[in-house]
Amino acid sequence: MPFALYLLGLAVFAQGTSEFMLSGLLPGIARDMEVSLATAGGLTSAFAVGMVVGAPLMAVLGRRWPRRNALLVFLTAFLLLHVLGAVTTSFGVLLATRFAGALANAGFLAVGLATATDLVRPDAKGRAASVLLGGVTLACVAGVPAGALLGRVWGWRSAFWAVALLSLPALVAILRAVPAGAPGADGVRVRAELRVLRRPRLLFVLLLAALVNGGTFCAFTYLASVLTGVTGYAPAWIPALLALFGLGSFAGVTLGGRVADTRPLPLLVGGGAALCAGWALFALTAGDRAAALVLVPLQGTLAFAVGSTLITRALYAAAGAPALAGAFATAALNTGAAAGPWAGGAALDAGLGERAPLWTAAVLVALALVTAALTPSRVRVPVRTGP
Repeated sequence: MPFALYLLGLAVFAQGTSEFMLSGLLPGIARDMEVSLATAGGLTSAFAVGMVVGAPLMAVLGRRWPRRNALLVFLTAFLLLHVLGAVTTSFGVLLATRFAGALANAGFLAVGLATATDLVRPDAKGRAASVLLGGVTLACVAGVPAGALLGRVWGWRSAFWAVALLSLPALVAILRAVPAGAPGADGVRVRAELRVLRRPRLLFVLLLAALVNGGTFCAFTYLASVLTGVTGYAPAWIPALLALFGLGSFAGVTLGGRVADTRPLPLLVGGGAALCAGWALFALTAGDRAAALVLVPLQGTLAFAVGSTLITRALYAAAGAPALAGAFATAALNTGAAAGPWAGGAALDAGLGERAPLWTAAVLVALALVTAALTPSRVRVPVRTGP
């Protein structure tokens, strides 16, 4: 894999830390801003909505720029918005910075995915995507637990400052690693790409990705609350437990990268069924510390193995849409990331108990499995390599 891919992964690591870190910070934000936990959970949904809106919008906006310029603009905006989030005393302003920061993140990830897949052979998109998404999973392993630890020691604002500082070396890395003249997608018209993006196979894969990621974010957003309120772990254990989820997610993306190009179907079918059963089992055994210790990394592995494989299949299905393929994959994942926390918060507000987000996650993955089973075979995920 080209070294530039790993430098792009560094920037994705900084952004992934921001996207996931609220799982360990929500209780502190809720107390400081004097809002309910479910309301604070809206910060995760706001970020995800920004990603959904921003992915196609920012990809179109930046498609005529040299890719290095687009990446630098998006990452700089992301950094500055985190500085604003770190100093604000208004929940409304914090909510706005999460949405705007997600717009910048979406633009970066959409351009980054297009850049990454252009740097490798046509049949190696899965490996390229796994390197880039490895930045997200490493954020779960190191960035998110570190953010939770910072939040516990110095308050949640310190985690926002840390993300801003972490973005600085990523800016330098992009400036040095991505060629100045790397073009956008001038030669491909937006209308032509949109025609490609109407393919039934692609829409099917995007829907599955949204449902699976909805389950992942529904459970992960409220994971700290479940582990302290139901399982009985002390708050000091939360960073380590989040790191376990991150280690599992890194293993899942690595696994997905190895099989997504050649043998996606067994992983999607078997992994999807196991993921659904795992969330249900987690809900049933959430009061057992030993069970939680096993299920946290296991669910991270399954969620990201299935999710990253669906991203790869979407990139293959969207061949012919170089500027917008990554944008629509990003939008689909974050549609789930917006709907999942909202659904989990709604279940909490309805008085269904602290385990409700885990049950909701199981339902969302079950919907993906039912959708796949009821979809005509000609539309389903292909088992051969390539588009």
